[in-house]
Amino acid sequence: MEAFILELGTGFAFVERQKRMIIDGEDFRLDLLFYHRNLKRLVAIELKLGKFEAKHKGQMELYLKWLDKYEKNEGELSPVGLILCAESSREQVELLEMNKDGIMVAEYWTELPPKKELEQKIHAILAEAKERIERKKLME
Repeated sequence: MEAFILELGTGFAFVERQKRMIIDGEDFRLDLLFYHRNLKRLVAIELKLGKFEAKHKGQMELYLKWLDKYEKNEGELSPVGLILCAESSREQVELLEMNKDGIMVAEYWTELPPKKELEQKIHAILAEAKERIERKKLME
């Protein structure tokens, strides 16, 4: 757990694993809950084994609203969420405008791919980002 927190950066304090939330009599469990001292807000983290799916946004929104209502203390800002997936869906994330809702999506790797494959992935991500920027410019 310590290594994971250190990967996130400084200022994080572990709050709870498998945070139980009861909503309409149903049990929900948030994978990890942290508090960020500098940001003065709760940070909810959901771990997904597969590719990002649009339904993950709704799940995280529900968790953030619950945390805001029942767990946020006076003087704290609204909670934010991080969805860690084995594979991101960049266009879905962009279209869902998740950053506006305080939700970020990131990919995790259990091990680094070979150097050649990593270079190809980085080049593909850069090309896709450039294409999105150009598309956005055309729409303005």
